[in-house]
Amino acid sequence: MLSRHKSSEKPLALWYNRIIALIALLNLGLVLFNMSYIPLRDVYLQFIPGLTRLYDPIKGIRPHPSTEFYLNRVNSLEARLRVAGLESPETGELLGDLRRISQQIVANNPFEGAGKSGYLTQINQTINQRVGASPGESGYAQFWSEEYLSQVDWQTELEFFNAELRPLISANYYRELRPYGRFVDRFWIIDLPFMLILGVDFLGRTYLLSRRRPDLNWLEAILRRWHDLFFFLPFWRWLRILPVTLRLYRAELLDLRPVINQINHDFAVGFAQELIEIIGVQVIEQMQASVKRGEVTRWLLEPSSRRPYVQVNNTNEIQAIANRLLNVSVYDVLPQIQPDVEALLHHSLNQTLNQLPAYQQLQHLPGVSRLPQQLTERLAKDLSQAVYGNLVSTLEDPVGAELSARLGKNFRSALGDELQKTHNLQQIQDWLVDLLEEIKLNYVKQVAEGDIEAAVERTEQLRRKSQEELPRG
Repeated sequence: MLSRHKSSEKPLALWYNRIIALIALLNLGLVLFNMSYIPLRDVYLQFIPGLTRLYDPIKGIRPHPSTEFYLNRVNSLEARLRVAGLESPETGELLGDLRRISQQIVANNPFEGAGKSGYLTQINQTINQRVGASPGESGYAQFWSEEYLSQVDWQTELEFFNAELRPLISANYYRELRPYGRFVDRFWIIDLPFMLILGVDFLGRTYLLSRRRPDLNWLEAILRRWHDLFFFLPFWRWLRILPVTLRLYRAELLDLRPVINQINHDFAVGFAQELIEIIGVQVIEQMQASVKRGEVTRWLLEPSSRRPYVQVNNTNEIQAIANRLLNVSVYDVLPQIQPDVEALLHHSLNQTLNQLPAYQQLQHLPGVSRLPQQLTERLAKDLSQAVYGNLVSTLEDPVGAELSARLGKNFRSALGDELQKTHNLQQIQDWLVDLLEEIKLNYVKQVAEGDIEAAVERTEQLRRKSQEELPRG
């Protein structure tokens, strides 16, 4: 995961880093230009012909002999026509040469080596359309004939040739080959000075890093700056975009914080989602396997089979929590709800007594009609106080506590005996396995997909808030 960068360098070191970063950027620009030169050469040839004259030798590009000779003969024909016209023998000889060379070009296709066979097809179609020849015929014999040029204005035809056909023919080239059939590329001549400058900088940085960090030798320091090694590869030069981007960022010439934040966010979300889903499914499947093997039942019902449990501060936290909850319930909660308990008991006693015939007759006797109501109120209050008092005395009485503990022990023992019966044990295990499967299907996937994005967003908000408040401290 990328980290946030904040420069703490001295101004002189920062300016040095900026100069080196700009040199690396210029080198990357030349690398990209070299890679795009062949595909875009026709564009450069049309709009910046001087650039092609300078850079063609770097790529081993020369005019193709066949098409260059063809264009030279057209130039000679144009010059002869301006001097002697169509009637001169030299003009007829030149027209014959052009017809012969045209047929050779169509037959041999010198455009194929440069990957421009489509240009030849376009030239043939343009010539045929110009002279009105059918698609299966060759219009060169008619175009370069005295009869055709005498019928039309030869100057107009040569202007047409120079405007429509010459650029297509001039775009063809021949490229030199090295041994083993690879094209010549002399870009290393341009690249070498940059490699020397960046190489000296790389050796100096790694050497200083190894001196400042005694725990690193020079080789380890070189590996720390592994991304700079892309500057020295004679192939895959486009990979230099990585070290150039990092140098511009560290020289504070390029702000990558939005990109870094997004990368960190996507990485955290993706990693956390996969991690939670894998861990959740793995844990639940292990629990299912333990239930099927009967390990959970043995752990619950056979305390002697449990592994020793490490206590912190010599305290049984589960027992302490249970005791605290019991004390809070008895001493704090029950006194607050005692009126509600008395009301419930009073209602229950009235409901029970109202069903007795003797009680109903007693309510109709003069002078004692209120007595049953008073008795039930008193009885409900006494019962609630008695129950509360018994609970308190049980907690405070050692004998009561011992009896309660024995009751709980006997209850667990009787429960264990019943649960160990085959039909009960098998049914409970099946239910537990099914319950864990439902949890895995319904909740683990939901947590992995639904809550991770929000959790990561909250984490980033807290990080930004802490960074904003950091300078104030």
